[in-house]
Amino acid sequence: MLQNIRVVLVNTSHPGNIGGAARAMKNMGLSRLVLVQPRDFPSEQASARASGADDLLAGAEVVDSLEAALVGCTLVLGTSARDRSLPWPMLDPRECGVKAVEHARGGEQIALVFGREHAGLTNDELQRCHFHVHIPSNPDFSSLNLAAAVQVLAYEARSAWLAVQDGARVEVGEASEPLATMDEMERFYDHLEQTLVQIGFLDPAKPKHLMARLRRLYGRSAVNHSEMSILRGILTETQKVARGEPHKRKD
Repeated sequence: MLQNIRVVLVNTSHPGNIGGAARAMKNMGLSRLVLVQPRDFPSEQASARASGADDLLAGAEVVDSLEAALVGCTLVLGTSARDRSLPWPMLDPRECGVKAVEHARGGEQIALVFGREHAGLTNDELQRCHFHVHIPSNPDFSSLNLAAAVQVLAYEARSAWLAVQDGARVEVGEASEPLATMDEMERFYDHLEQTLVQIGFLDPAKPKHLMARLRRLYGRSAVNHSEMSILRGILTETQKVARGEPHKRKD
């Protein structure tokens, strides 16, 4: 179950933090580490801080984009330390752990995403997450070390997993069909944006927050594969009508 939860670190500046995160993960039984454009990796500093979690560093996946890091995931939970102009579904660490295990125990792939040490995740990156996770630290000294933040969420995931092992009830989504993965959702968002521009609903010169709001809407809808096929089909037929092409009516 825990093997279905990956930790994604975005643009990590200090290799020691990668090692510290790997140690925190191994302490809590998480094993899959994905690095998005780390500044310095592999590194002796990372190995030194890993303190025995070198196997996680050796097996870490290094990718060029957050989109690549999220391929196959049906639930993405991104850490956020500050309020955003666009409200987004928010979880605390305990809720994050429970939700991650709810989905992971059904075989789904889950991502816990952590941003840069100095600036966290960008708004664009946060819009690729289904939920934002805020760690309620001391407001007078709120900045958490990256490895410490990983430790908090990894601990909550392990606690939820232990509760399942002990027979405590953890709800699992009712849908029997697998949810659409994040790469499938990204292709849908691209298709949706193209269609909205084509029919004149979205002005690319003045997009405002339309696509962000639609991401939030569909992100909380738990779209499965059949529903995704329907949505993509609607967009395709809409584009045909907009181009004046014949289309097949769906009865």
